[in-house]
Amino acid sequence: MTEPDVVTVRGLRKVYRGRVVVDDLDLDVPGGEIVGLVGANGAGKTTTVECIQGLRRPDAGTLRVLGHDPVSQAEQLRPLVGSQLQDSALPDRLRVAEALDLFATERAHRGGELLDQFGLAGRRKSAFASLSGGERQRLFLVLALLNSPRLVILDELTQGLDPAARRNVWAAVRQLRAAGTTVLLVTHEMDEAEALCGRINVMRAGRIVDRGTPAELVDRHARQATVSFTMADPPAGLLVELSRLDGAGEVQREGARVTVHGDRSMIAYVGAALVRWGRVPTDLSVRVPDLEDAMLSLLAPEPAAGAPAVDGSGGPGLPDGIEFAGGLQ
Repeated sequence: MTEPDVVTVRGLRKVYRGRVVVDDLDLDVPGGEIVGLVGANGAGKTTTVECIQGLRRPDAGTLRVLGHDPVSQAEQLRPLVGSQLQDSALPDRLRVAEALDLFATERAHRGGELLDQFGLAGRRKSAFASLSGGERQRLFLVLALLNSPRLVILDELTQGLDPAARRNVWAAVRQLRAAGTTVLLVTHEMDEAEALCGRINVMRAGRIVDRGTPAELVDRHARQATVSFTMADPPAGLLVELSRLDGAGEVQREGARVTVHGDRSMIAYVGAALVRWGRVPTDLSVRVPDLEDAMLSLLAPEPAAGAPAVDGSGGPGLPDGIEFAGGLQ
């Protein structure tokens, strides 16, 4: 049985000082899933989730969150939604334990357990100002989960966390989903979106430009894989065979370096061909496209006449806010 949608947005529009930030946006968040919202800086992601929470009043459109209008029924909705926002802050002198008491409702029952889970048990008496950036981020996540919400909205969830802490937070988010909590995740970390989200909505200039599972987005926008190896004197017959394999496209040779481009199915055929020829290189490497490749392709602008095309390799023409090495910003 399919869970009903926890969030339904139709025709959302928000304008700031004459600039359209969210433009006729439709969004569905099914119950019990982790749904991602990704895009470059300025795409309208944070404004969208602020409207969903009732923190900003939309200029047009309809929104329903757990059956409530987030603007006119904010009081009924507030106990059902937990959020960790990108620009969250607390008073400098407020202690961690006091923050839990301040935000707790009758639904809260595991504050100490959450502090322990996120490595903050030893900081219960510490003032907010004394916490590191990563500790503050974890505290906001604890506060988002404190009241056992039915919907959790997370904006840049693991910003400032070290790799080990990121993995612990990811595990906690997966536990939320397993317990039936719905999660709307705003992130620029493509490995995070790929690891956590069952489906992803890609925003650009205030609109959803594509949506689907991570695998579907990769399949639509970043199909090309590469297999490369060094072979000082490759037989001509091998190179011909590689070019004719199922799924193979171009075969490039630069000195002793051979690179085969094609779809992902090509990888197995290249390996089999090398085995048949008895020429399996020790430096054989495979590059499989991932979600970041798909985003670079999907969000790249249309090249101007005469301009070099964007190929997803970090070359000229990438949209503002995208850094190839660090992911979407």
